[in-house]
Amino acid sequence: MTTAATDVREIKIAHSPDSDDAFMFYGLATNKVRVPGYKFTHTLTDIEALNHRARTDQFYDVTAISFHAYPYVQEHYTIMSCGGSMGDSYGPMIVAPKKYTLDEVKKLRIAVPGEMTSAYLALKLFAPEIETVTVPFDKIIPAVVAGEFDAGLIIHEGQLTYAHDGLKKIIDLGVWWHDQTGLPLPLGGNAIRRSLGPEVQEIVVNALRDSIQHALDNREAALDYAMQFARDLDTSLANRFVGMYVNERTLDYGDDGREAIRKFLDMGYERGIIPIKSNVDFVG
Repeated sequence: MTTAATDVREIKIAHSPDSDDAFMFYGLATNKVRVPGYKFTHTLTDIEALNHRARTDQFYDVTAISFHAYPYVQEHYTIMSCGGSMGDSYGPMIVAPKKYTLDEVKKLRIAVPGEMTSAYLALKLFAPEIETVTVPFDKIIPAVVAGEFDAGLIIHEGQLTYAHDGLKKIIDLGVWWHDQTGLPLPLGGNAIRRSLGPEVQEIVVNALRDSIQHALDNREAALDYAMQFARDLDTSLANRFVGMYVNERTLDYGDDGREAIRKFLDMGYERGIIPIKSNVDFVG
Protein backbone atom coordinates (compact mmCIF):
# COMPACT_ATOMS: atom_id res chain seq x y z
CA MET A 1 0.00 0.00 0.00
CA THR A 2 1.12 3.56 -0.57
CA THR A 3 0.76 6.34 1.97
CA ALA A 4 0.88 9.90 0.70
CA ALA A 5 2.59 11.22 3.81
CA THR A 6 5.65 9.07 3.45
CA ASP A 7 5.29 7.93 -0.16
CA VAL A 8 6.50 4.47 0.86
CA ARG A 9 5.09 1.35 -0.74
CA GLU A 10 4.73 -1.68 1.50
CA ILE A 11 5.59 -5.08 0.04
CA LYS A 12 4.18 -7.92 2.12
CA ILE A 13 6.43 -10.99 2.07
CA ALA A 14 5.65 -14.42 3.50
CA HIS A 15 8.10 -17.28 3.85
CA SER A 16 8.64 -20.30 6.04
CA PRO A 17 10.39 -20.07 9.43
CA ASP A 18 13.41 -22.07 8.31
CA SER A 19 17.09 -21.30 8.46
CA ASP A 20 17.53 -21.29 4.68
CA ASP A 21 14.67 -18.83 4.10
CA ALA A 22 15.86 -16.69 7.00
CA PHE A 23 19.35 -16.67 5.51
CA MET A 24 18.22 -15.49 2.07
CA PHE A 25 15.92 -12.79 3.52
CA TYR A 26 18.53 -11.65 6.07
CA GLY A 27 19.48 -8.52 4.12
CA LEU A 28 15.89 -7.32 3.71
CA ALA A 29 14.68 -8.38 7.17
CA THR A 30 17.49 -6.52 8.94
CA ASN A 31 17.47 -3.47 6.63
CA LYS A 32 20.99 -4.23 5.46
CA VAL A 33 19.46 -4.09 1.99
CA ARG A 34 17.17 -1.12 1.39
CA VAL A 35 15.16 0.11 -1.54
CA PRO A 36 14.21 3.81 -1.55
CA GLY A 37 10.44 4.22 -1.48
CA TYR A 38 9.78 0.63 -0.39
CA LYS A 39 9.15 -1.05 2.93
CA PHE A 40 9.30 -4.84 3.21
CA THR A 41 7.28 -6.56 5.94
CA HIS A 42 7.76 -10.25 6.72
CA THR A 43 5.36 -12.96 7.88
CA LEU A 44 6.72 -16.39 8.80
CA THR A 45 4.36 -19.32 8.22
CA ASP A 46 4.64 -23.04 7.46
CA ILE A 47 5.06 -23.67 3.73
CA GLU A 48 1.95 -25.85 3.40
CA ALA A 49 -0.13 -23.07 4.97
CA LEU A 50 1.38 -20.63 2.46
CA ASN A 51 0.57 -23.00 -0.41
CA HIS A 52 -3.09 -23.03 0.58
CA ARG A 53 -3.29 -19.31 1.30
CA ALA A 54 -1.89 -18.44 -2.11
CA ARG A 55 -4.68 -20.54 -3.62
CA THR A 56 -7.47 -18.82 -1.69
CA ASP A 57 -6.38 -15.18 -1.74
CA GLN A 58 -3.54 -12.95 -2.83
CA PHE A 59 -2.87 -11.25 0.52
CA TYR A 60 0.92 -11.45 0.18
CA ASP A 61 2.78 -9.61 -2.56
CA VAL A 62 5.58 -12.18 -2.40
CA THR A 63 5.03 -15.65 -1.02
CA ALA A 64 7.16 -18.72 -0.72
CA ILE A 65 5.40 -21.67 -2.29
CA SER A 66 6.14 -25.26 -3.14
CA PHE A 67 6.56 -25.65 -6.89
CA HIS A 68 3.85 -28.32 -6.74
CA ALA A 69 1.42 -25.54 -5.75
CA TYR A 70 2.30 -23.24 -8.65
CA PRO A 71 -0.27 -24.48 -11.22
CA TYR A 72 -3.01 -23.71 -8.69
CA VAL A 73 -1.86 -20.08 -8.22
CA GLN A 74 -0.41 -19.26 -11.64
CA GLU A 75 -3.34 -17.04 -12.62
CA HIS A 76 -2.40 -14.55 -9.91
CA TYR A 77 1.32 -15.19 -9.33
CA THR A 78 4.45 -15.64 -11.41
CA ILE A 79 7.76 -17.12 -10.28
CA MET A 80 10.62 -14.86 -9.24
CA SER A 81 13.86 -15.79 -11.00
CA CYS A 82 15.71 -15.85 -7.67
CA GLY A 83 15.04 -17.24 -4.22
CA GLY A 84 14.35 -20.85 -5.15
CA SER A 85 15.46 -24.05 -3.46
CA MET A 86 16.63 -26.88 -5.67
CA GLY A 87 17.94 -30.26 -4.63
CA ASP A 88 21.02 -31.06 -6.69
CA SER A 89 21.03 -34.86 -6.29
CA TYR A 90 19.54 -34.52 -2.81
CA GLY A 91 16.14 -33.65 -1.42
CA PRO A 92 13.19 -35.05 0.55
CA MET A 93 13.73 -38.53 1.92
CA ILE A 94 11.68 -41.49 2.97
CA VAL A 95 12.95 -42.69 6.34
CA ALA A 96 11.85 -45.57 8.54
CA PRO A 97 12.93 -47.41 11.70
CA LYS A 98 14.18 -50.31 9.59
CA LYS A 99 15.34 -50.92 6.05
CA TYR A 100 12.83 -51.64 3.31
CA THR A 101 13.32 -52.45 -0.34
CA LEU A 102 11.91 -49.94 -2.81
CA ASP A 103 9.12 -52.38 -3.69
CA GLU A 104 8.28 -52.85 -0.01
CA VAL A 105 8.21 -49.14 0.78
CA LYS A 106 5.62 -48.54 -1.94
CA LYS A 107 3.16 -50.65 0.11
CA LEU A 108 3.66 -48.77 3.37
CA ARG A 109 1.60 -46.08 5.10
CA ILE A 110 3.71 -42.94 5.03
CA ALA A 111 3.45 -39.63 6.88
CA VAL A 112 3.86 -36.68 4.48
CA PRO A 113 4.22 -32.94 5.17
CA GLY A 114 1.28 -31.87 2.99
CA GLU A 115 -0.30 -32.73 -0.35
CA MET A 116 0.72 -29.41 -1.91
CA THR A 117 4.41 -29.83 -1.11
CA SER A 118 6.91 -30.65 -3.83
CA ALA A 119 8.06 -33.54 -1.68
CA TYR A 120 4.58 -35.06 -2.04
CA LEU A 121 4.59 -34.61 -5.81
CA ALA A 122 8.02 -36.25 -6.05
CA LEU A 123 6.77 -39.12 -3.88
CA LYS A 124 3.71 -39.66 -6.08
CA LEU A 125 5.86 -39.60 -9.22
CA PHE A 126 8.02 -42.28 -7.60
CA ALA A 127 5.14 -44.38 -6.25
CA PRO A 128 1.65 -43.28 -7.39
CA GLU A 129 -0.11 -45.98 -5.37
CA ILE A 130 1.53 -45.24 -2.01
CA GLU A 131 -0.76 -44.55 0.97
CA THR A 132 -0.12 -41.20 2.66
CA VAL A 133 -1.34 -39.30 5.71
CA THR A 134 -0.64 -35.59 6.17
CA VAL A 135 1.26 -34.70 9.34
CA PRO A 136 2.93 -31.37 10.24
CA PHE A 137 6.48 -31.60 8.90
CA ASP A 138 8.09 -31.20 12.34
CA LYS A 139 5.93 -33.99 13.81
CA ILE A 140 6.78 -36.62 11.18
CA ILE A 141 10.01 -37.94 12.71
CA PRO A 142 8.52 -38.24 16.25
CA ALA A 143 5.43 -39.97 14.82
CA VAL A 144 7.54 -42.51 12.89
CA VAL A 145 9.75 -43.14 15.93
CA ALA A 146 6.60 -43.69 18.03
CA GLY A 147 5.40 -46.31 15.54
CA GLU A 148 2.36 -44.36 14.35
CA PHE A 149 3.51 -44.73 10.74
CA ASP A 150 5.66 -47.21 8.87
CA ALA A 151 7.77 -44.43 7.37
CA GLY A 152 7.91 -40.69 6.89
CA LEU A 153 8.66 -38.29 4.08
CA ILE A 154 10.96 -35.67 5.59
CA ILE A 155 11.86 -32.17 4.47
CA HIS A 156 13.77 -29.22 5.93
CA GLU A 157 16.36 -29.90 8.65
CA GLY A 158 15.12 -33.44 9.21
CA GLN A 159 17.15 -34.41 6.15
CA LEU A 160 20.27 -33.92 8.29
CA THR A 161 19.01 -35.13 11.68
CA TYR A 162 16.92 -38.26 11.06
CA ALA A 163 19.75 -40.65 11.96
CA HIS A 164 19.97 -39.10 15.44
CA ASP A 165 16.53 -40.59 16.06
CA GLY A 166 17.56 -44.04 14.92
CA LEU A 167 15.86 -43.81 11.54
CA LYS A 168 17.25 -45.17 8.30
CA LYS A 169 17.09 -43.64 4.84
CA ILE A 170 15.10 -45.70 2.38
CA ILE A 171 15.39 -43.38 -0.62
CA ASP A 172 16.43 -39.82 -1.32
CA LEU A 173 13.94 -38.52 -3.88
CA GLY A 174 16.41 -35.89 -5.06
CA VAL A 175 18.79 -38.68 -6.08
CA TRP A 176 15.93 -40.63 -7.65
CA TRP A 177 14.77 -37.60 -9.65
CA HIS A 178 18.29 -36.87 -10.90
CA ASP A 179 18.70 -40.50 -11.96
CA GLN A 180 15.42 -40.23 -13.90
CA THR A 181 15.97 -36.84 -15.53
CA GLY A 182 19.55 -35.63 -15.03
CA LEU A 183 18.07 -32.46 -13.50
CA PRO A 184 17.95 -30.89 -10.03
CA LEU A 185 14.73 -31.44 -8.06
CA PRO A 186 12.64 -28.24 -7.80
CA LEU A 187 11.36 -27.81 -4.25
CA GLY A 188 10.28 -24.28 -3.42
CA GLY A 189 10.42 -20.81 -4.85
CA ASN A 190 9.11 -17.31 -4.35
CA ALA A 191 6.03 -16.19 -6.26
CA ILE A 192 5.12 -12.56 -6.86
CA ARG A 193 1.69 -11.10 -7.58
CA ARG A 194 1.08 -10.33 -11.24
CA SER A 195 -1.09 -7.34 -10.30
CA LEU A 196 1.97 -5.47 -9.00
CA GLY A 197 2.96 -4.84 -12.61
CA PRO A 198 6.32 -5.30 -14.36
CA GLU A 199 8.09 -2.26 -12.88
CA VAL A 200 7.36 -3.11 -9.24
CA GLN A 201 8.02 -6.79 -9.87
CA GLU A 202 11.50 -6.02 -11.21
CA ILE A 203 12.29 -3.80 -8.22
CA VAL A 204 11.21 -6.49 -5.76
CA VAL A 205 13.07 -9.28 -7.59
CA ASN A 206 16.25 -7.20 -7.59
CA ALA A 207 15.80 -6.46 -3.88
CA LEU A 208 15.55 -10.17 -3.06
CA ARG A 209 18.52 -10.98 -5.27
CA ASP A 210 20.53 -8.29 -3.47
CA SER A 211 19.44 -9.77 -0.13
CA ILE A 212 20.60 -13.25 -1.16
CA GLN A 213 23.91 -11.89 -2.43
CA HIS A 214 24.38 -9.90 0.77
CA ALA A 215 23.87 -13.06 2.83
CA LEU A 216 26.33 -15.03 0.71
CA ASP A 217 28.87 -12.20 0.98
CA ASN A 218 28.34 -11.88 4.76
CA ARG A 219 27.85 -15.54 5.54
CA GLU A 220 28.83 -15.48 9.22
CA ALA A 221 26.45 -12.66 10.15
CA ALA A 222 23.64 -14.07 8.02
CA LEU A 223 24.11 -17.54 9.48
CA ASP A 224 24.09 -16.09 13.00
CA TYR A 225 20.73 -14.48 12.18
CA ALA A 226 19.41 -17.69 10.62
CA MET A 227 20.38 -19.80 13.65
CA GLN A 228 17.29 -18.60 15.53
CA PHE A 229 15.25 -20.59 12.98
CA ALA A 230 17.57 -23.63 12.79
CA ARG A 231 15.46 -26.18 14.65
CA ASP A 232 17.78 -28.44 16.67
CA LEU A 233 20.78 -27.78 14.40
CA ASP A 234 24.17 -26.72 15.65
CA THR A 235 26.07 -24.09 13.71
CA SER A 236 27.94 -26.63 11.61
CA LEU A 237 24.79 -28.46 10.52
CA ALA A 238 22.91 -25.19 9.97
CA ASN A 239 25.73 -23.98 7.74
CA ARG A 240 25.56 -27.25 5.79
CA PHE A 241 21.78 -27.03 5.45
CA VAL A 242 21.88 -23.42 4.29
CA GLY A 243 24.59 -24.33 1.78
CA MET A 244 22.34 -27.01 0.33
CA TYR A 245 19.49 -24.61 -0.40
CA VAL A 246 20.99 -21.11 -0.64
CA ASN A 247 23.74 -20.95 -3.25
CA GLU A 248 24.48 -19.68 -6.73
CA ARG A 249 21.37 -21.43 -8.04
CA THR A 250 19.32 -19.40 -5.54
CA LEU A 251 20.50 -16.23 -7.25
CA ASP A 252 19.21 -17.62 -10.55
CA TYR A 253 17.76 -21.01 -11.46
CA GLY A 254 19.81 -21.35 -14.62
CA ASP A 255 18.54 -22.98 -17.80
CA ASP A 256 18.54 -26.47 -16.31
CA GLY A 257 16.71 -25.23 -13.21
CA ARG A 258 13.97 -23.69 -15.34
CA GLU A 259 13.77 -26.88 -17.40
CA ALA A 260 13.50 -28.91 -14.19
CA ILE A 261 10.55 -26.88 -12.90
CA ARG A 262 8.67 -27.25 -16.16
CA LYS A 263 9.42 -30.98 -16.43
CA PHE A 264 8.44 -31.62 -12.79
CA LEU A 265 5.04 -29.98 -13.23
CA ASP A 266 4.45 -31.41 -16.71
CA MET A 267 5.10 -34.94 -15.41
CA GLY A 268 2.69 -34.32 -12.54
CA TYR A 269 0.01 -33.25 -15.02
CA GLU A 270 0.66 -36.05 -17.50
CA ARG A 271 0.40 -38.66 -14.75
CA GLY A 272 -2.84 -37.25 -13.35
CA ILE A 273 -1.40 -36.01 -10.06
CA ILE A 274 -1.94 -32.32 -10.92
CA PRO A 275 -5.28 -31.55 -12.60
CA ILE A 276 -4.12 -28.20 -14.04
CA LYS A 277 -1.59 -27.83 -16.85
CA SER A 278 1.12 -25.43 -15.74
CA ASN A 279 2.23 -22.39 -17.68
CA VAL A 280 5.54 -21.58 -16.01
CA ASP A 281 6.90 -18.07 -16.46
CA PHE A 282 9.54 -16.12 -14.60
CA VAL A 283 10.09 -12.47 -13.74
CA GLY A 284 13.48 -10.89 -13.27
